[in-house]
Amino acid sequence: QVQLVESGGGLVQAGGSLRLSCAASGRTFSSYDMGWFRQAPGKEREFVAAIRWSADGTYYADSVKGRFTISRDNVKNTLYLQMNSVKPEDTAVYYCAAGSAHTTYVWTIVPERLKTEHEYDYWGQGTQVTVSS
Repeated sequence: QVQLVESGGGLVQAGGSLRLSCAASGRTFSSYDMGWFRQAPGKEREFVAAIRWSADGTYYADSVKGRFTISRDNVKNTLYLQMNSVKPEDTAVYYCAAGSAHTTYVWTIVPERLKTEHEYDYWGQGTQVTVSS
């Protein structure tokens, strides 16, 4: 089992940058695929990015591709989301999530499965990101 705690949210101007962190407890962090999701007011939670347990695979939503970077440090048991060139539509509560490692087939052939919430077993409480225009 793993517990997740997000941090780094806040208020940022459009065009600025922010880095979110997700600290994981437990010794098995390095065995989980990890993801970031977000939920804007009045909207359903949506996928943002995912990273493979070994950090040799990443996958992004089209809306953040080229602006956001997901990374992880398996020694520090921490997941990151570097957010650059942020836009007002990035305003949301951001959640990190952990799921069982997916196969190479999923990562290379059907990565869209990583967008699905039920592929993740553990969730953090979320951190608010607000982008002002």
